[in-house]
Amino acid sequence: MELFLNDKLGKISVEIDRASRPQAVLIIAHGAGAGMHHPFMSTLARGIADEDIHAVRFNFPYMEQGRRSPGSPKANIETWRLIVEHIATIYEGLDIFISGKSYGGRMASHLMAETANDKVKGIIYYGFPLHAPGRDSKDRADHLSEVKVPQLFLQGSKDKLANIDMMDQVIGELSKVELEVIQDGDHSFNVPKKSGKTKEEVMDFLIKKSAKWIKSQLD
Repeated sequence: MELFLNDKLGKISVEIDRASRPQAVLIIAHGAGAGMHHPFMSTLARGIADEDIHAVRFNFPYMEQGRRSPGSPKANIETWRLIVEHIATIYEGLDIFISGKSYGGRMASHLMAETANDKVKGIIYYGFPLHAPGRDSKDRADHLSEVKVPQLFLQGSKDKLANIDMMDQVIGELSKVELEVIQDGDHSFNVPKKSGKTKEEVMDFLIKKSAKWIKSQLD
């Protein structure tokens, strides 16, 4: 479907993979360089729906307009806010969780750090981009202490955008947080053959872990 945000942000595309017996809703934002139809996004959404959770995907305005750069975070954080409000209206009575691949997850965290939102019960990060490649730093995590809802970090141990030792330090400074490390996984959760795992098995793990965690947070 197409959703009109406002005169400044314009229209964006939204897709919902509906669960047959929904227990909650997970909204999933895409990474900086790939939209909501990227195979990771579509596979994740279908799998989440199979776990009795509605899965909602959307494009940030810059992606909808065919631009490569995300531009100012402000517009994308505002998009997150409007999406949450809209989905909460559609699925009144179901708990809402938000998530994102890389950049999309980081924007979700800024939303929850900047303003309290009792509609959102938790955040899942699929590869939190802690720093730029080769520039190890915890600066991008400074705001996470302001996030009051539970947080689940799913990180590859070989992610060049998140030094795993630094991620451990970040997690140690937060409350209501869990870190699940995918051994040998990179930022896209690809794993080498020597790991003994396939990409399909890793995706299945991400889906099952996400669904189990969401259900553990339900009232």
